[in-house]
Amino acid sequence: MTIRTRFAPSPTGYLHVGGARTALFSWLHAKKTNGQFILRIEDTDRERSTEASVQAIFDGMEWLGLTHDEGPFFQTDRFPRYMEIIQQLLDQGDAYHCYCSSEQVEAVREEQRANKQKPRYNGKCRHRTDTVEGVNPVVRFKNPEQGVVIFNDLVRGEISISNEELDDLIIARSNGTPTYNLTVVVDDLDMNMTHIIRGDDHINNTPRQINIMKALGAQIPSFAHLPMILGDDGARLSKRHGAVSVMQYRDDGFLPEALLNYLVRLGWSHGDQEIFSREEMIELFDLKDVNRTASAFNTEKLLWINQQYIMSADPDSLTAPLADQLVTLGCDVENGPDLREIVITQQERAKTLKEMAEKSLLFYNDYEAFDEKAAKKSLKAAALEPLEMMLGKFEELSDWSKEPLHQVILDTAEVLDLKLGKVAQPLRVALTGTSVSPALDATLLLLGKKLCLKNIPRAIEFIKAKIVAQES
Repeated sequence: MTIRTRFAPSPTGYLHVGGARTALFSWLHAKKTNGQFILRIEDTDRERSTEASVQAIFDGMEWLGLTHDEGPFFQTDRFPRYMEIIQQLLDQGDAYHCYCSSEQVEAVREEQRANKQKPRYNGKCRHRTDTVEGVNPVVRFKNPEQGVVIFNDLVRGEISISNEELDDLIIARSNGTPTYNLTVVVDDLDMNMTHIIRGDDHINNTPRQINIMKALGAQIPSFAHLPMILGDDGARLSKRHGAVSVMQYRDDGFLPEALLNYLVRLGWSHGDQEIFSREEMIELFDLKDVNRTASAFNTEKLLWINQQYIMSADPDSLTAPLADQLVTLGCDVENGPDLREIVITQQERAKTLKEMAEKSLLFYNDYEAFDEKAAKKSLKAAALEPLEMMLGKFEELSDWSKEPLHQVILDTAEVLDLKLGKVAQPLRVALTGTSVSPALDATLLLLGKKLCLKNIPRAIEFIKAKIVAQES
């Protein structure tokens, strides 16, 4: 038997981390078993479904690398098939037309609540044979009135629901459109799904769907319901916890591999291992190891994982996404320094590519003034001689690369018998206007000779002006 899983989002919003984790677990189970992963768009909610949301799902799946083997299939393309199955259920006596108005149904439910009963449809039209003129009926599935629905959830174990707890759900609205519980069953059966992996908010739907499958004489697939993701404060995941579009993580400078690695650890583990390659995820993932309890989203942990991936990445793989970040910040990357050198210089210093880009702005935009504290501490009279000596050596330098640049700094400190910091820190402030930058040889290289020979004299003149002011 070929294992077939699916991801079936509703295009009523962006692809968020909860949906992405469901897609990942379904994708991993298919890949681990040499099965097939299907993408289906459940777009029957025509009022809320949008093309933009569909595209957001496609973009998120592509960015994460969760490629599908079949699809995407759209439910709106399958309406004739749903109508066929609804008619089949009516013909075989497993569904019926219901003429009760929504007001009548709600009145019954209010009375049931008042009597401390579970609110549900009372089956008034279950055995009705006449029609009501001028009323477009809904179609209800005739749920079994006795017995128990039992299924072995691959995450939660055996789940048992009495049919007495289930009412006759609507499978077609009064305008003829099919409802979710009908369409999902038809799609899963027609597409030969063997494993339904989805969030545990669908557990209440599962016994209803199983009963429809049984009425259609179908083989019941396996189910795995994943626990929800909470914020680190235990509340339902929201935007303030990180429940944003998957593509927002791209825009914020996260790597897709890091986000996948983080998501796979939300509810699944393999010993104490934290970092997993895509190949290791496929090899090690097993639904039986998925936790039954909810997982807490922790942005700090995601940042840590992202930093590990940045530090270990091939610099060439980061140049394109870094360029996107720099362009967003208004940098001219076409005429700027070598992006690969920027990555090498900043890999150990940034948790995200956005942070890397922000820390690299000094290589694109010259500073307007010295940082007051940095200048007060480092641009003193004692710094004048080493800055002037280095300026002369840099002007004569024909090889503007890291090793000779670093040697100029070392030679200056040695000739003047100064500690390296007394030479390096004034140079750093002279070059960048601040007391913080990457290693000086890298900073000199990336700023370029022209800008360096412009900025060092600025610092020299600043010191001279300060000396004159103090003497007068």
